[in-house]
Amino acid sequence: MDLKLAGKKAVITGGSRGIGRAIAELFADEGCDVGICARSEGAILATVDALKAKGVNAFGGPADVQDGAMLTEWMSAAAKSLGGIDILIANASGFGLTLDDEGWRQAFDIDILGSFHAIDAALPYLEQSDAASIVSISSVAAIESFGGVRPYNSIKAALITYMSNLANDLAPKGIRANTVSPGTIYFEGGVWHQRELEQPDIYKAALAKNPLGRMGTAEEVAQATVFLASPAAGFISGTNLIVDGALTQRVQF
Repeated sequence: MDLKLAGKKAVITGGSRGIGRAIAELFADEGCDVGICARSEGAILATVDALKAKGVNAFGGPADVQDGAMLTEWMSAAAKSLGGIDILIANASGFGLTLDDEGWRQAFDIDILGSFHAIDAALPYLEQSDAASIVSISSVAAIESFGGVRPYNSIKAALITYMSNLANDLAPKGIRANTVSPGTIYFEGGVWHQRELEQPDIYKAALAKNPLGRMGTAEEVAQATVFLASPAAGFISGTNLIVDGALTQRVQF
């Protein structure tokens, strides 16, 4: 299938590692010029070099999604370097695993405000695109009880609602907005890799819950995200695409 992405311009927040980097690399493989931001400058430089090696234009720089002014400045620089923005992937996440003020604040500031800042900064450029698309990365923890009471779960649910409402609001401007919700995703340096090393019993229990007998990969989440963001999914907006290998047990309608 031709995703019709060649020559498009995609930007990804939190794009230097894990799912974000896999998304950036797949966009580049499809012929997209790619911009990424993250907080680690060294990881950004390595990722930009890898993207350029694929034969596309790539731009990267440090930006904290909690800082609206900083992110707006970065988005402007990315749009100038790439020649516009067609696609925004709001991937940065604060996790917010502790059930205290700091945990709630971190999850809200990065996942909700960070997504709002990214979308707000990208909108002037998306409005000029003939294939504008926004995808946020949520989690199956948003749709089913998972891992106990954590800010992460509730904030990720709020993100899905925000994107659904945004889809309706932006549709008259020709801008699509969707969400991808991964299940248990394993990659080196990721949460489940750390659990495997530090809390093997928790890791084994989570692995056993996967009907496919394994956890997902960052590349599998990237494939779903890139399709949903692409012109090939041009009539899909306001949806939450679950990428979890049948981990969640609810019936979807």
